[in-house]
Amino acid sequence: MLWQLNLTRFSDIDRVIALALIDAIDTDGRLTQTPEGIQSDLAIDGVDLEEVLAVLHRLQHFEPSGLFAEDLRECLLIQLRQLPPTTPFRDVAGALVSRHLSQLPSTPLRQLAKKLRAEESELEGAMQLIRSLDPTPGASIGDEQTGYVTPDIFVRQHNDRWLVELNPDISPKLRVNEHYVAILSEGSASDRGYAKEHLQEARWFMKSLQSRNETLLKVASKIVEHQRSFLEQGEIGMKPLVLADIASEVELHESTVSRATTQKYMHTPRGTFELKYFFSSRLTGDDGEDASSTAIKATIRQLVTGEDIRKPLSDAKLCILLKEQGMTVARRTIAKYREQLNIPPSNERKRLN
Repeated sequence: MLWQLNLTRFSDIDRVIALALIDAIDTDGRLTQTPEGIQSDLAIDGVDLEEVLAVLHRLQHFEPSGLFAEDLRECLLIQLRQLPPTTPFRDVAGALVSRHLSQLPSTPLRQLAKKLRAEESELEGAMQLIRSLDPTPGASIGDEQTGYVTPDIFVRQHNDRWLVELNPDISPKLRVNEHYVAILSEGSASDRGYAKEHLQEARWFMKSLQSRNETLLKVASKIVEHQRSFLEQGEIGMKPLVLADIASEVELHESTVSRATTQKYMHTPRGTFELKYFFSSRLTGDDGEDASSTAIKATIRQLVTGEDIRKPLSDAKLCILLKEQGMTVARRTIAKYREQLNIPPSNERKRLN
């Protein structure tokens, strides 16, 4: 933004306004303050709201198109206005976004066409044009640093067995400096007392690290025992598991297991996961068999991916299909899981398809 600002002719006052507007956009490119708020914060004599709006209008022509909007509607309208006037369906798309954006997911095209006095084919073309726009143009130029995870545990398969190992890079070899140990027998009484105290602390610290690593390895090994089917089949094979299950098996308090699995990561052939990922709630079917919420979500995603796009599966139909696979799930639970997976309802999927 600053680079483009330096290439644009602005008066000194307008440049100050432009800098304030640039400071007021978030990582998606949206304004986090209203023009009125920015004009008030500047508190510069002679700068009125019309001048702030004039500078804002110029900044909205910066690349990528759609920056400096107050909401999604304005973001899409900015992009549409900057398309060539001869762009097919541009005007219809503009009317849709301007008047009926909130209704697009749920209102049939026939009703929208009637409201806009347009043909359904025109609305279909306009919808395609709207889908080609970028709802978060700032994300493409964000400067956020990517965080990389260092696994604490490595899991690999060998001769039909799953081996669990600590990452040696996270557990460096520590030893006591022998020079200070020698002081215990060679130094003065005060030196020996000081060295003995800190030698005990050093050995306690090393023992604590060793105990921490042993706990982590025991907990990870038990998780792998329970979730072997996940490692072999993916999310559909995830078994129900709670902290109490592991705690009882490794004979530790549940809070200790919770701490041992927080922000600790396991590298597997299926990817790198936080240890807490392997814990999922338990749903019991009519036949008494347990299924994990993770496996149910994976099955829902699989069923929707393979559905007939002309007749998307309703939540009620998903209930039936899941029950056929031994998973008895209430329709409202399926709706909740579907929303968590960012899967629209069947009527919206039909229109999107």
